[in-house]
Amino acid sequence: MKADDFRSLSIEELDVRIADMRKQLFNYRMQLHSSQLSNTNKIRDAKRDIARAMTVRDEISRQMAGTES
Repeated sequence: MKADDFRSLSIEELDVRIADMRKQLFNYRMQLHSSQLSNTNKIRDAKRDIARAMTVRDEISRQMAGTES
């Protein structure tokens, strides 16, 4: 996913997405260790998507904190 896709979501929605992506990453790791994962790039892509979502979440949090002051 692109960062712009995450920017259209609220913080609560981002938290749900991040939790889902972490579960999916866990599943990919389990599949890797049980030799069921054929495309190992999915792990790298999942990590990057999680990082993007967390970065956007932090940006939104900082913007909200800045407007409250």
